[in-house]
Amino acid sequence: MRIISRIALVLVIIGAINWGLIGFFRYDLVSSIFGGETTGLSRIIFSLVGLSGLLCLPLLFDPVGDVDVVSDRDHRSYRNPNLGTELGDEPDFTDVRDVSKKDYDKD
Repeated sequence: MRIISRIALVLVIIGAINWGLIGFFRYDLVSSIFGGETTGLSRIIFSLVGLSGLLCLPLLFDPVGDVDVVSDRDHRSYRNPNLGTELGDEPDFTDVRDVSKKDYDKD
């Protein structure tokens, strides 16, 4: 289904460019390439662009937030993992030896 969604998005973009050309320059690119508005091939292209718009309609209702995807070695993916450190445990460095200039002078 992912491939069909991408094809639909490309057709919607082509349709948007064509409508932009019609609006700004009164030039219908699809009709001029395929021989007019009433030819069969032009109507098929216009129909595919319209169906693609309907297929892309669910994109309007998808959440907009950023989604982080982390994959492990088994190619499983986890969506929205807690990658922040605000609520996580902070590392404990109390047992790390404090190395100062005096320790180097003793050697």
